Amino acid sequence: MRNIFVSFLLIMIVTVQVKAQGVSFEAKVSKRSLGLNERLRVDFVMNENGDDFTPPSFSGFRIVGGPNQSISNSWVNGKKSFSKTYTYFLTPTQKGALTITQATIDINGEIYKTTPVKITVTEAVDVPRDPNSPEYLIDDNLHLVAETSNTRPYLNEAITVVYKLYFRSPLRISDGRAVENPQYADFWSHNIDIPQLKVENATYKGEPYNVVVWKKSVLYPQKTGKLNLEPLSLSLVIDLPSNRRDFFGNRILQQSSRTITAGRRTIIVKPLPEKGKPANFMGAVGQFNFDALINKNALKATESFEIKLKVTGNGNLKLFNLPKLVLPNTLEVFEPEHGENVKTILSGMQGNIQDNYTVVPRFQGKYPIPPVSFSYFDPKKEKYFTLRSSEHIVDVYGGPVANNSSDNSSNFGSKQLLVNTDESFRFIKLNPNLEPIVKKKFWNSKLFYAFLISPILLLIAFVLLMQRNQRISNDVEGSRLRAANRLSKKYLGEAKKNLKNKTLFYDALERALYNYLKAMLKIKADDFSKEKITEILAEKKLAGAEIQSFIALLENCEEARYSPATDAKMQQDFDQALSVISNIDKKL
Repeated sequence: MRNIFVSFLLIMIVTVQVKAQGVSFEAKVSKRSLGLNERLRVDFVMNENGDDFTPPSFSGFRIVGGPNQSISNSWVNGKKSFSKTYTYFLTPTQKGALTITQATIDINGEIYKTTPVKITVTEAVDVPRDPNSPEYLIDDNLHLVAETSNTRPYLNEAITVVYKLYFRSPLRISDGRAVENPQYADFWSHNIDIPQLKVENATYKGEPYNVVVWKKSVLYPQKTGKLNLEPLSLSLVIDLPSNRRDFFGNRILQQSSRTITAGRRTIIVKPLPEKGKPANFMGAVGQFNFDALINKNALKATESFEIKLKVTGNGNLKLFNLPKLVLPNTLEVFEPEHGENVKTILSGMQGNIQDNYTVVPRFQGKYPIPPVSFSYFDPKKEKYFTLRSSEHIVDVYGGPVANNSSDNSSNFGSKQLLVNTDESFRFIKLNPNLEPIVKKKFWNSKLFYAFLISPILLLIAFVLLMQRNQRISNDVEGSRLRAANRLSKKYLGEAKKNLKNKTLFYDALERALYNYLKAMLKIKADDFSKEKITEILAEKKLAGAEIQSFIALLENCEEARYSPATDAKMQQDFDQALSVISNIDKKL
């Protein structure tokens, strides 16, 4: 018996070794030593398709390009050869001996890891300033500039930041994406949507350039002093002429990748002046109008009317509170409903905000609605202003007469009416917690039998739970399908988070679609061809339009790596993926 067990163990070890020898997953680098200002290419290559690729942290490096994914299939002497590569472009952030740690991948249920790679980073390398070199052409003809409307604003005064990309011949920009967006700490910020990037003519430092407005933001500083605007970094693919020419004598273009960063900008935020500041000032900065509007001037007692406090104009409308309404005590006033109709354009917020009060009189008489004051600071005139609403009289008739009805016009404290109160029943005990005089004995009671039976029920539940867990653990195929389903939901979530990043979005969306197929149709990774997918979906009696939609999504994911994609296109593909998966779920 012992010899049989040893033989079986040896067979299992040999089988695992043969399987491991057939799978290759390694990290390849373009160089082992580089300067601080140079770039490094890292390829993670595998000879079998896998799932859930996890890159290393790249500590000591900054990702300036990638991940780019490529797949190769070939036949040599009747044998199939497969290769899949994830490519990253890195720049070092420090000198010294750095290590690219292990990447992981799931291939056929097994986790494989790459071998760590050691990289030596030296001082920056001197780059020769050859006018014909690509580096010189890019540095001299490409600029990313952050333009601010005001570098010395007041607290809560709007400023605009516009990021412009200037370039000129012989450079051409074929692709670009943001790799690092500013977070605008200590500012209230709003990004102005740019539907489509447009190339226009402009002048930069007195010379003609092409310009693309890449990003526009409106900022309201929330603290005083020296504040820094974080830079914007773009990863660009640039076409520039080479020294080679084609058959017709035209220069052949070559592509170069470059990460360009707008310089850090400093804003000096001035505090609002203390001189002349009104006592009721609540932080409004801009140019405003103010009024108190009443929808009824005469009504019956117990009827309601509305008082609307409204501020209209330009400024930090969402960043301050409206003044409070003070009325006579003989008027019941409910908490106001706040409303906003504000849009943010390049110059700042515009529109109006309002508080709507509902008021109910209980007694007849003439009630004065006193004026309400609103104060704001105008940064252009550098001066405080106070606005007062008009006084209104509300005539209430057909109701009881208050004891002090002759003085309703000035009654702000003689009689206080309470709203929605239960004080009328304060002497009635609503929860007496009565107990019977004759108490039942515990023996032979319902509680006694509940305690008696509960251990048996718990034991039965425990046995059923253990049997269920055992079935789940023995169901290897089901576990793999459930894992694939979880991965599909995970990658859908990642795709939604990266709607602004084309590469990460389509990579996650593609993984979500493939893992969904694995979970729902029991397709192995080796069978992921469009023909096989179409065949299986057709066998499931799915409509041709639904099959075509699914295949089109996969093709969009593949094409997106090599062609530009707008935010609207990515949102459309994401919505289409949700719709297609939902329709397939209903029919399977």
